[in-house]
Amino acid sequence: MSEVKYKFRVRWADLDPNGHMRHTAYNDYCAQARLMYFEDINMSFGKLIKMGVGPILFREDTRFFKEVRMNEEFEVGFTISKLRKDGSKWSFRHNIYTNDGSLSAKVDVDGAWLDLVKRRTTVPPTELSGLLLDAVKSDDFEWIPDKVKA
Repeated sequence: MSEVKYKFRVRWADLDPNGHMRHTAYNDYCAQARLMYFEDINMSFGKLIKMGVGPILFREDTRFFKEVRMNEEFEVGFTISKLRKDGSKWSFRHNIYTNDGSLSAKVDVDGAWLDLVKRRTTVPPTELSGLLLDAVKSDDFEWIPDKVKA
């Protein structure tokens, strides 16, 4: 299955002094695409809070290829590129496409689920981990090895 895509339009507030979308705006739109994806799979942010978990990021890596300019439409893709089988750790990939379909940027984020009470990483509830196991995977998807117990 190919990536899930969400459409956006560059806003005035997204611009840098060079007249193209500023680097941090790319990350903001990727975060919005993640929220939209989780809404689409019936796992809203409110539902996550009720389950007592929230996503945390360890790393965000952005590579830029082609600029996106004021008022242009663009798409942000979403796939899972890495996943631990229990769903506790993951990597999401976002490909950002210009309005002509060219790759503008690639954003990879590594994260995990945070227990909102204990404030520690955790294995998510079965309903959530099952949705991640069934989610759209990148072409180069790989499993994250299980945690080694000392």
